[in-house]
Amino acid sequence: MYPSLHIFLDRIKENAVKLNSTLSDDRIEIMGVTKVMSGHPYYARVLIDSGINVLGDSRIQNIYRLRKGGIKEKIYQIRSPMISESRLSVKYTDGAIITEYDVAKSLSVHAREMNKRYSIIVMVEMGDLREGVLKENIVDFFKKISFLPNLNIEGIAMNLGCFGGIKPTSKKLKDFLDVGRILEENGFNLTTLSGGATDTLILHEQGLLGGINQLRIGEAIALGRDTTNDRVIGYLRQDAFIVEGEIIEIDEKPTLPEGEIGKDAYGKIPVFKDSGKIKRAILAMGKHDVEFDALIPIDDIRILGGSGDHLILDIGEIKRDLKVGDRIQFYPLYPSLLQLMESRYVRKVFHNL
Repeated sequence: MYPSLHIFLDRIKENAVKLNSTLSDDRIEIMGVTKVMSGHPYYARVLIDSGINVLGDSRIQNIYRLRKGGIKEKIYQIRSPMISESRLSVKYTDGAIITEYDVAKSLSVHAREMNKRYSIIVMVEMGDLREGVLKENIVDFFKKISFLPNLNIEGIAMNLGCFGGIKPTSKKLKDFLDVGRILEENGFNLTTLSGGATDTLILHEQGLLGGINQLRIGEAIALGRDTTNDRVIGYLRQDAFIVEGEIIEIDEKPTLPEGEIGKDAYGKIPVFKDSGKIKRAILAMGKHDVEFDALIPIDDIRILGGSGDHLILDIGEIKRDLKVGDRIQFYPLYPSLLQLMESRYVRKVFHNL
């Protein structure tokens, strides 16, 4: 059945072991983020077997899947829980990243009902403008939530790159550590300084990550890449995932459609360049399954576009003789991997279980 996503657990483990060894030498804990794999227990078990003892996911559904799959290690909800799901958050996780008092209050109520100490990490707004408490409000925020029962205010976190595309820099890191210092001076003992995600690894490679004791890492482990800094991480593998689609048509066709052009199936007006006839292949794999712009072809082919159910390729330069029924392979980037894992039309094939 195609499309198929091939998942090589040994290659993922190689990345996880290498990163965990490198960071633990500097006393930096990895929170292994499982959301790119939709909280699949196989993936979580690989992280745990690599020495990663704390997991993180943004979706309570994924976290429930992890617990149902037998994962007993610490799990944090790394997107602030919704108030409507806060009871489940307290039940299935050990802690959460938050930014709002009302969320903390709801978590406190449910933690008290369950007679449970629940950990809180507060996200600080460091300029990316996704989520976070403003730096000038952080002390008052800590004072306010410190009166809530059954909560352990563990520390602070920062996030960059995800909304505004802001890159981590030594200046950003210093500003973040200054927030921690101010909180300590106001009597708050911080055990966790969660200094970012895969995008912050570049600072560690440059020897600039002193003072941080945690990174929340998903993309580097899974794909060996850093999207924010637009780089391949050279000491990691990029081939842990391969997506494969089957050819349902091969023909030579014009590059310019014939007739009056309107909007495509997704409401956009396509633009075409007339390059004459080319040899094309169509795969039974579409936008319902994968983000075309986040695929890297393994063969010498070019992605032309497609629709919800079709991926159209220029195969004129490929060296092998293709026929209908043959398969084409790609490396997925982060947006595509997320979509592939979520699509029920994509078969997931685990290797080296």
